[in-house]
Amino acid sequence: MSQSWALRCQILSCTSQPTDDSGWFYHSDGLIWVVDGLIKRVGSYSDVKNYLPSDIRIKHKPEYLLIPGFVDTHVHYPQLEMIGAYGTQLLDWLNRYTFPVELKYRDYEYASKQAVQFLDQLLANGTTTALVFATSSVNSVDAFFAESLRRNLRMISGKILMDRHAPDALCDTAQSAYDDSTALIEKWRGQGRLGYAVTPRFAPTSTDAQLDVAGALIKENGDAYLHTHLSENVDEIAWVGELFPEQQGYLDTYDHFGLVTDRSVFAHGIHLSDAEMQRLHNCGSAICHCPSSNLFLGSGLFPLKRLQQMGVNVTMGTDVGGGTSLSMLSTQGDAYKIQQMAGHLLKPLEAFYMATLAGAKALGLDDRIGALVEGYEADMVLLDLASTPVIEERMKRADKIEDVLFALSILGDDRSIAQTYVMGESVL
Repeated sequence: MSQSWALRCQILSCTSQPTDDSGWFYHSDGLIWVVDGLIKRVGSYSDVKNYLPSDIRIKHKPEYLLIPGFVDTHVHYPQLEMIGAYGTQLLDWLNRYTFPVELKYRDYEYASKQAVQFLDQLLANGTTTALVFATSSVNSVDAFFAESLRRNLRMISGKILMDRHAPDALCDTAQSAYDDSTALIEKWRGQGRLGYAVTPRFAPTSTDAQLDVAGALIKENGDAYLHTHLSENVDEIAWVGELFPEQQGYLDTYDHFGLVTDRSVFAHGIHLSDAEMQRLHNCGSAICHCPSSNLFLGSGLFPLKRLQQMGVNVTMGTDVGGGTSLSMLSTQGDAYKIQQMAGHLLKPLEAFYMATLAGAKALGLDDRIGALVEGYEADMVLLDLASTPVIEERMKRADKIEDVLFALSILGDDRSIAQTYVMGESVL
């Protein structure tokens, strides 16, 4: 039977990269009609009501704001259990906290249990699509995909490729990385709404032979993504220079192996040269800004203005467990604070775009998610504009939607998520 429902509330969405007066819409009295998991109509209440069948009951929530589901383009599901680990920067943090945790994900039952918890929390924070690191274990990927498929989620993940500079029990080889990744792609391709990402952890933990394998996997599987880290930490960058002296920098190391494409998402990108930014733009690759992680690990101030001037698509990620929250609302707030330190004013609609449609664009999914547009999948979030007494009081003084957005990014968190919808079905 056809599933059809309608909701009357405030509605906000980007339709392209926003300016002050284009690329987005807001209806203070909006109406959305969902049929079989897809958006049938959306617009002002006065317009859309005329298209609805007479037997549909319209839910009315005038003090709530409907937006597209958030798209988190860099997060580690095994690291949720080590979030908030104290007192170290990136390279020491990996050895002290991350690698010991990831060893546990060789056990399928353990990985499955943690995948359930991770996805529960992701949806509780209004994120409906994510680009997700698993571990080097095949079981960690299988467990994550199985749980995502059960929930009909649009999720992208992949096995970490890592054949050096990590505990032996976490390392694979160039050949096993190829064999395991190929088998996983064949197993999960076409299953539900899942996608596969070839995932070298970062250049220092892969040999030339393994990065060559990653390039081969990308070339052989046109529907696969490339997901890795880039230029997060100055010590990391120096290490890449020592390990790959023949290449002209960090990005060129990936480029040499065919890993810089229009389906590549690089997390962080804090310390990039203008030439590297230009190359990213030319190739259509995206940079995922992970502000809470950058602050927590002391990695640096993200050069958003320069990247925008170079025409690079910048998305947003929570990067848990370096990041300190799965909330894309509070992550936008941290992005604002970093730009304040960098002398650049991040507008609320810019941050909102980075957390929704820009992520969908980076994943080649902006024809079906990331916006509230007729024909798109109804992955959506309903925000409570009075979720806490402080937010309720603040909203009394918000005279336009940009101010509402900004207040939510500074004051909001999972308590602001009233409802999360996946293909039109309430999952929260």
